[in-house]
Amino acid sequence: MERIYVDHAATAPMHPKVIETMTKVMAEQFGNPSSIHAFGREARHLVDEARAQLAKSIGASPNEIIITSGGTEADNYALTGVAEANKEKGKHIITTVIEHHAVLHTCQQLEKRGFEVTYLPVDEQGKVSISDVQKALRDDTILVSIMYGNNEVGSLQPIQEIGEMLREHPAVFHTDAVQAYGLMNIDVKELNVDLLSVSAHKINGPKGIGFLYVKKDVKLAPILFGGEQERKRRAGTESVVSIAGFQEAVKVAQEEREEKVKQYREFKEILVNDLKEAQIDFSINGSLENSLPHVLNLSFPGTDVEAMLVNLDLAGIAASSGSACTAGSIDPSHVLVAMFGEKSEKLRNSIRFSFGLYNTTKQIHRVAESVAAIVKRITNR
Repeated sequence: MERIYVDHAATAPMHPKVIETMTKVMAEQFGNPSSIHAFGREARHLVDEARAQLAKSIGASPNEIIITSGGTEADNYALTGVAEANKEKGKHIITTVIEHHAVLHTCQQLEKRGFEVTYLPVDEQGKVSISDVQKALRDDTILVSIMYGNNEVGSLQPIQEIGEMLREHPAVFHTDAVQAYGLMNIDVKELNVDLLSVSAHKINGPKGIGFLYVKKDVKLAPILFGGEQERKRRAGTESVVSIAGFQEAVKVAQEEREEKVKQYREFKEILVNDLKEAQIDFSINGSLENSLPHVLNLSFPGTDVEAMLVNLDLAGIAASSGSACTAGSIDPSHVLVAMFGEKSEKLRNSIRFSFGLYNTTKQIHRVAESVAAIVKRITNR
Protein backbone atom coordinates (compact mmCIF):
# COMPACT_ATOMS: atom_id res chain seq x y z
CA MET A 1 0.00 0.00 0.00
CA GLU A 2 1.38 3.37 -1.05
CA ARG A 3 1.65 5.82 1.83
CA ILE A 4 0.36 9.32 1.09
CA TYR A 5 1.69 12.37 2.91
CA VAL A 6 -0.71 15.34 3.02
CA ASP A 7 0.71 17.11 6.07
CA HIS A 8 3.20 19.43 4.35
CA ALA A 9 2.18 22.41 6.50
CA ALA A 10 3.72 20.55 9.46
CA THR A 11 6.95 19.79 7.63
CA ALA A 12 7.96 18.85 4.11
CA PRO A 13 10.39 16.31 2.67
CA MET A 14 13.74 17.64 1.49
CA HIS A 15 14.04 18.13 -2.24
CA PRO A 16 16.59 15.79 -3.92
CA LYS A 17 18.58 18.82 -5.12
CA VAL A 18 18.77 20.10 -1.54
CA ILE A 19 20.05 16.74 -0.31
CA GLU A 20 22.63 16.65 -3.12
CA THR A 21 23.84 20.17 -2.31
CA MET A 22 24.08 19.53 1.42
CA THR A 23 25.90 16.22 0.94
CA LYS A 24 28.48 17.92 -1.30
CA VAL A 25 29.03 20.79 1.15
CA MET A 26 29.17 18.38 4.08
CA ALA A 27 31.94 16.41 2.35
CA GLU A 28 33.95 19.37 1.07
CA GLN A 29 33.41 22.36 3.38
CA PHE A 30 33.99 22.24 7.11
CA GLY A 31 35.62 25.62 7.74
CA ASN A 32 34.28 28.18 10.20
CA PRO A 33 33.00 31.20 8.26
CA SER A 34 34.59 33.48 10.88
CA SER A 35 38.09 32.09 10.25
CA ILE A 36 40.40 34.16 8.01
CA HIS A 37 42.28 31.25 6.40
CA ALA A 38 41.26 29.63 3.10
CA PHE A 39 38.92 27.06 4.70
CA GLY A 40 37.07 29.83 6.51
CA ARG A 41 36.93 32.09 3.45
CA GLU A 42 35.42 29.30 1.35
CA ALA A 43 32.73 28.73 3.98
CA ARG A 44 32.12 32.49 4.23
CA HIS A 45 31.65 32.66 0.47
CA LEU A 46 28.92 30.00 0.64
CA VAL A 47 27.13 31.86 3.43
CA ASP A 48 27.36 35.20 1.58
CA GLU A 49 26.02 33.64 -1.64
CA ALA A 50 23.10 32.11 0.21
CA ARG A 51 22.30 35.33 2.05
CA ALA A 52 22.16 37.20 -1.26
CA GLN A 53 19.75 34.59 -2.68
CA LEU A 54 17.51 34.71 0.42
CA ALA A 55 17.42 38.51 0.32
CA LYS A 56 16.63 38.62 -3.41
CA SER A 57 13.72 36.22 -2.91
CA ILE A 58 11.83 38.86 -0.89
CA GLY A 59 13.19 42.06 -2.47
CA ALA A 60 15.53 42.84 0.43
CA SER A 61 19.25 43.63 0.79
CA PRO A 62 21.67 40.93 2.00
CA ASN A 63 22.55 42.92 5.13
CA GLU A 64 18.84 42.88 6.10
CA ILE A 65 18.84 39.06 6.48
CA ILE A 66 19.62 37.41 9.82
CA ILE A 67 20.00 33.64 9.50
CA THR A 68 18.27 31.82 12.40
CA SER A 69 17.64 28.27 13.58
CA GLY A 70 14.14 28.38 12.06
CA GLY A 71 10.78 30.14 12.17
CA THR A 72 10.40 29.89 15.94
CA GLU A 73 13.65 31.70 16.64
CA ALA A 74 12.87 34.27 13.93
CA ASP A 75 9.50 35.02 15.56
CA ASN A 76 11.00 35.10 19.05
CA TYR A 77 13.80 37.42 17.96
CA ALA A 78 11.43 39.73 16.08
CA LEU A 79 9.08 40.20 19.03
CA THR A 80 11.50 40.12 21.95
CA GLY A 81 14.17 42.05 20.06
CA VAL A 82 11.82 44.90 19.12
CA ALA A 83 10.12 44.98 22.53
CA GLU A 84 13.36 45.22 24.50
CA ALA A 85 14.94 47.72 22.10
CA ASN A 86 11.92 50.05 22.13
CA LYS A 87 10.49 49.77 25.66
CA GLU A 88 11.42 53.38 26.42
CA LYS A 89 8.98 54.45 23.68
CA GLY A 90 6.12 52.26 24.91
CA LYS A 91 5.13 48.76 25.95
CA HIS A 92 2.06 48.03 23.85
CA ILE A 93 2.02 45.20 21.29
CA ILE A 94 -0.75 44.17 18.87
CA THR A 95 -1.17 40.66 17.45
CA THR A 96 -4.03 38.27 16.58
CA VAL A 97 -5.55 35.31 18.41
CA ILE A 98 -4.71 32.93 15.53
CA GLU A 99 -0.94 33.41 15.43
CA HIS A 100 1.45 30.47 15.59
CA HIS A 101 2.45 29.59 19.15
CA ALA A 102 5.95 30.89 18.41
CA VAL A 103 4.33 34.34 18.43
CA LEU A 104 1.59 33.78 21.03
CA HIS A 105 3.88 32.21 23.63
CA THR A 106 6.48 34.93 23.10
CA CYS A 107 3.77 37.54 23.69
CA GLN A 108 2.81 35.77 26.91
CA GLN A 109 6.42 35.92 28.07
CA LEU A 110 6.59 39.61 27.22
CA GLU A 111 3.44 40.21 29.26
CA LYS A 112 5.30 38.74 32.24
CA ARG A 113 7.99 41.37 31.63
CA GLY A 114 5.48 44.19 31.86
CA PHE A 115 4.44 44.58 28.23
CA GLU A 116 0.76 44.88 27.30
CA VAL A 117 -0.57 42.79 24.42
CA THR A 118 -3.82 43.29 22.49
CA TYR A 119 -4.99 40.05 20.85
CA LEU A 120 -7.25 40.91 17.92
CA PRO A 121 -10.16 38.60 16.94
CA VAL A 122 -10.80 37.18 13.46
CA ASP A 123 -14.02 36.55 11.53
CA GLU A 124 -15.41 33.15 10.51
CA GLN A 125 -13.07 33.13 7.53
CA GLY A 126 -10.09 33.45 9.87
CA LYS A 127 -9.32 36.99 8.73
CA VAL A 128 -8.44 39.99 10.88
CA SER A 129 -10.16 43.33 10.26
CA ILE A 130 -7.99 46.28 9.21
CA SER A 131 -10.29 48.60 11.18
CA ASP A 132 -9.69 46.48 14.31
CA VAL A 133 -5.96 46.95 13.87
CA GLN A 134 -6.44 50.69 13.43
CA LYS A 135 -8.67 50.95 16.50
CA ALA A 136 -6.15 49.03 18.63
CA LEU A 137 -3.27 51.36 17.71
CA ARG A 138 -2.12 53.69 20.50
CA ASP A 139 0.64 56.23 20.93
CA ASP A 140 2.58 53.69 22.99
CA THR A 141 2.18 50.83 20.47
CA ILE A 142 5.69 49.73 19.51
CA LEU A 143 5.00 46.53 17.59
CA VAL A 144 2.31 44.93 15.41
CA SER A 145 2.74 41.22 14.56
CA ILE A 146 0.25 39.59 12.16
CA MET A 147 0.90 36.37 10.26
CA TYR A 148 0.81 36.34 6.46
CA GLY A 149 -1.07 33.05 6.10
CA ASN A 150 -2.47 30.80 8.80
CA ASN A 151 -0.94 27.35 9.21
CA GLU A 152 -4.19 25.62 10.22
CA VAL A 153 -6.89 26.99 7.91
CA GLY A 154 -4.77 28.84 5.35
CA SER A 155 -6.47 32.23 5.76
CA LEU A 156 -4.51 35.10 4.20
CA GLN A 157 -4.29 38.38 6.09
CA PRO A 158 -4.38 41.88 4.50
CA ILE A 159 -0.68 42.45 5.19
CA GLN A 160 -0.07 45.03 2.47
CA GLU A 161 -3.05 47.15 3.55
CA ILE A 162 -2.04 46.99 7.21
CA GLY A 163 1.53 47.88 6.26
CA GLU A 164 0.27 50.88 4.31
CA MET A 165 -1.80 52.02 7.28
CA LEU A 166 1.17 51.68 9.63
CA ARG A 167 3.28 54.02 7.50
CA GLU A 168 1.75 56.85 9.52
CA HIS A 169 2.56 55.18 12.84
CA PRO A 170 5.99 54.58 14.43
CA ALA A 171 5.14 50.97 15.41
CA VAL A 172 7.34 48.26 13.91
CA PHE A 173 5.42 45.78 11.70
CA HIS A 174 6.29 42.06 11.75
CA THR A 175 4.72 39.22 9.77
CA ASP A 176 5.25 35.48 10.22
CA ALA A 177 5.49 34.31 6.61
CA VAL A 178 6.57 30.74 7.37
CA GLN A 179 3.62 29.12 5.55
CA ALA A 180 3.40 31.71 2.77
CA TYR A 181 7.05 31.91 1.74
CA GLY A 182 7.85 29.93 -1.39
CA LEU A 183 4.24 29.93 -2.60
CA MET A 184 3.12 33.55 -2.37
CA ASN A 185 4.91 36.34 -4.25
CA ILE A 186 6.51 38.29 -1.38
CA ASP A 187 8.17 41.70 -1.70
CA VAL A 188 8.90 43.34 1.65
CA LYS A 189 8.86 46.83 0.14
CA GLU A 190 5.43 46.33 -1.44
CA LEU A 191 4.13 44.83 1.82
CA ASN A 192 5.57 47.67 3.92
CA VAL A 193 6.79 45.23 6.57
CA ASP A 194 9.77 45.86 8.84
CA LEU A 195 10.32 42.24 9.92
CA LEU A 196 9.46 38.92 8.26
CA SER A 197 10.04 35.35 9.48
CA VAL A 198 10.80 32.33 7.27
CA SER A 199 11.62 28.65 7.85
CA ALA A 200 13.44 26.33 5.41
CA HIS A 201 11.73 23.02 6.21
CA LYS A 202 8.35 24.25 4.91
CA ILE A 203 9.84 24.71 1.42
CA ASN A 204 11.61 21.33 1.14
CA GLY A 205 14.78 22.58 2.81
CA PRO A 206 16.46 21.26 5.96
CA LYS A 207 15.02 21.58 9.46
CA GLY A 208 16.76 23.84 11.95
CA ILE A 209 17.37 26.81 9.65
CA GLY A 210 15.41 29.94 8.75
CA PHE A 211 15.84 33.68 8.50
CA LEU A 212 14.49 36.93 9.84
CA TYR A 213 14.29 39.91 7.50
CA VAL A 214 15.03 43.09 9.43
CA LYS A 215 14.50 46.36 7.59
CA LYS A 216 17.46 48.69 7.66
CA ASP A 217 17.48 50.95 10.76
CA VAL A 218 15.07 48.71 12.76
CA LYS A 219 16.71 48.18 16.13
CA LEU A 220 16.67 44.76 17.80
CA ALA A 221 17.98 43.78 21.23
CA PRO A 222 19.91 40.48 20.92
CA ILE A 223 18.47 37.30 22.42
CA LEU A 224 21.65 35.22 21.98
CA PHE A 225 25.04 36.23 23.31
CA GLY A 226 28.46 35.05 22.19
CA GLY A 227 30.46 35.83 19.06
CA GLU A 228 29.94 38.59 16.51
CA GLN A 229 28.25 36.58 13.77
CA GLU A 230 25.40 37.99 11.66
CA ARG A 231 26.76 41.54 12.01
CA LYS A 232 26.75 41.17 15.80
CA ARG A 233 23.00 40.49 15.75
CA ARG A 234 22.93 36.71 16.32
CA ALA A 235 25.77 34.88 18.02
CA GLY A 236 26.72 31.34 17.06
CA THR A 237 28.79 29.61 14.37
CA GLU A 238 26.79 29.43 11.17
CA SER A 239 25.55 26.02 9.97
CA VAL A 240 27.10 26.25 6.51
CA VAL A 241 25.67 22.91 5.35
CA SER A 242 22.10 23.90 6.30
CA ILE A 243 22.50 27.38 4.84
CA ALA A 244 23.63 25.90 1.51
CA GLY A 245 20.63 23.55 1.58
CA PHE A 246 18.32 26.47 2.35
CA GLN A 247 19.68 28.40 -0.62
CA GLU A 248 19.03 25.46 -2.95
CA ALA A 249 15.49 25.04 -1.59
CA VAL A 250 14.80 28.71 -2.28
CA LYS A 251 16.11 28.41 -5.85
CA VAL A 252 13.86 25.42 -6.55
CA ALA A 253 10.84 27.04 -4.86
CA GLN A 254 11.20 30.18 -6.97
CA GLU A 255 11.59 28.25 -10.21
CA GLU A 256 8.52 26.10 -9.54
CA ARG A 257 6.30 28.52 -7.58
CA GLU A 258 3.66 29.31 -10.20
CA GLU A 259 3.35 25.68 -11.27
CA LYS A 260 3.03 24.51 -7.65
CA VAL A 261 0.39 27.11 -6.77
CA LYS A 262 -1.72 26.03 -9.75
CA GLN A 263 -1.27 22.34 -8.88
CA TYR A 264 -2.15 22.73 -5.19
CA ARG A 265 -5.27 24.74 -5.98
CA GLU A 266 -6.30 21.94 -8.34
CA PHE A 267 -5.71 19.42 -5.53
CA LYS A 268 -8.09 21.40 -3.33
CA GLU A 269 -10.76 21.34 -6.04
CA ILE A 270 -10.32 17.61 -6.61
CA LEU A 271 -10.64 16.78 -2.91
CA VAL A 272 -13.69 19.00 -2.43
CA ASN A 273 -15.42 17.84 -5.61
CA ASP A 274 -14.74 14.14 -4.95
CA LEU A 275 -16.19 14.42 -1.45
CA LYS A 276 -19.26 16.18 -2.84
CA GLU A 277 -19.73 13.41 -5.40
CA ALA A 278 -19.45 10.84 -2.61
CA GLN A 279 -22.27 12.74 -0.87
CA ILE A 280 -20.24 13.29 2.27
CA ASP A 281 -21.42 15.92 4.74
CA PHE A 282 -18.58 18.41 5.20
CA SER A 283 -17.78 22.11 5.23
CA ILE A 284 -14.68 24.18 4.51
CA ASN A 285 -13.12 26.00 7.45
CA GLY A 286 -12.04 29.36 6.12
CA SER A 287 -12.07 30.58 2.54
CA LEU A 288 -11.27 28.43 -0.49
CA GLU A 289 -10.23 31.49 -2.51
CA ASN A 290 -8.53 33.84 -0.02
CA SER A 291 -6.20 31.22 1.38
CA LEU A 292 -2.79 29.62 1.06
CA PRO A 293 -2.82 27.35 -2.01
CA HIS A 294 -1.62 24.24 -0.17
CA VAL A 295 -3.81 24.25 2.97
CA LEU A 296 -7.36 22.89 3.15
CA ASN A 297 -9.16 22.48 6.49
CA LEU A 298 -12.41 20.49 6.44
CA SER A 299 -15.06 19.82 9.09
CA PHE A 300 -16.88 16.46 9.02
CA PRO A 301 -20.06 16.56 11.20
CA GLY A 302 -20.70 13.46 13.28
CA THR A 303 -17.04 12.39 13.30
CA ASP A 304 -14.27 12.62 15.86
CA VAL A 305 -10.88 14.04 14.90
CA GLU A 306 -8.89 11.33 16.69
CA ALA A 307 -10.88 8.51 15.10
CA MET A 308 -10.49 10.17 11.71
CA LEU A 309 -6.72 10.58 12.02
CA VAL A 310 -6.20 7.01 13.27
CA ASN A 311 -8.32 5.58 10.46
CA LEU A 312 -6.55 7.72 7.88
CA ASP A 313 -3.20 6.56 9.22
CA LEU A 314 -4.32 2.94 8.97
CA ALA A 315 -5.27 3.67 5.35
CA GLY A 316 -1.73 4.97 4.76
CA ILE A 317 -2.70 8.64 4.73
CA ALA A 318 -0.90 11.21 6.89
CA ALA A 319 -3.04 14.27 7.61
CA SER A 320 -3.40 16.28 10.81
CA SER A 321 -5.79 18.17 13.05
CA GLY A 322 -3.60 21.24 12.83
CA SER A 323 -3.66 21.41 16.63
CA ALA A 324 -1.50 20.08 19.43
CA CYS A 325 -1.70 16.38 20.18
CA THR A 326 -1.37 15.28 23.78
CA ALA A 327 -1.50 11.84 25.37
CA GLY A 328 -4.97 10.43 24.86
CA SER A 329 -6.56 13.63 23.56
CA ILE A 330 -6.29 16.40 21.00
CA ASP A 331 -6.49 19.94 22.35
CA PRO A 332 -9.04 22.20 20.65
CA SER A 333 -7.44 24.34 17.96
CA HIS A 334 -7.03 27.94 19.16
CA VAL A 335 -7.57 29.00 15.54
CA LEU A 336 -10.93 27.22 15.20
CA VAL A 337 -11.97 28.50 18.66
CA ALA A 338 -11.25 32.03 17.45
CA MET A 339 -13.26 31.48 14.25
CA PHE A 340 -16.28 29.55 15.57
CA GLY A 341 -16.35 29.81 19.38
CA GLU A 342 -15.57 27.37 22.18
CA LYS A 343 -18.79 25.35 21.78
CA SER A 344 -18.56 24.68 18.05
CA GLU A 345 -18.69 21.04 16.96
CA LYS A 346 -16.00 21.92 14.41
CA LEU A 347 -13.39 21.90 17.17
CA ARG A 348 -13.80 18.13 17.41
CA ASN A 349 -14.25 17.10 13.78
CA SER A 350 -11.87 19.16 11.63
CA ILE A 351 -8.97 17.78 9.61
CA ARG A 352 -6.19 19.71 7.86
CA PHE A 353 -4.92 18.47 4.50
CA SER A 354 -1.81 20.23 3.20
CA PHE A 355 -0.13 19.50 -0.12
CA GLY A 356 3.43 19.52 -1.38
CA LEU A 357 6.32 17.69 -3.03
CA TYR A 358 5.56 14.21 -4.45
CA ASN A 359 1.76 14.58 -4.18
CA THR A 360 -0.07 13.61 -7.38
CA THR A 361 -3.60 13.95 -8.72
CA LYS A 362 -4.02 10.19 -8.35
CA GLN A 363 -3.04 10.42 -4.67
CA ILE A 364 -5.55 13.18 -3.96
CA HIS A 365 -8.35 11.12 -5.54
CA ARG A 366 -7.36 8.25 -3.26
CA VAL A 367 -7.32 10.54 -0.22
CA ALA A 368 -10.87 11.65 -1.05
CA GLU A 369 -11.98 8.05 -1.56
CA SER A 370 -10.50 6.98 1.79
CA VAL A 371 -11.92 9.98 3.66
CA ALA A 372 -15.38 9.29 2.22
CA ALA A 373 -15.24 5.62 3.25
CA ILE A 374 -14.04 6.47 6.77
CA VAL A 375 -16.67 9.18 7.30
CA LYS A 376 -19.44 6.83 6.14
CA ARG A 377 -18.19 4.12 8.48
CA ILE A 378 -17.88 6.42 11.49
CA THR A 379 -21.26 8.07 10.94
CA ASN A 380 -23.00 4.83 9.86
CA ARG A 381 -24.25 6.39 6.64
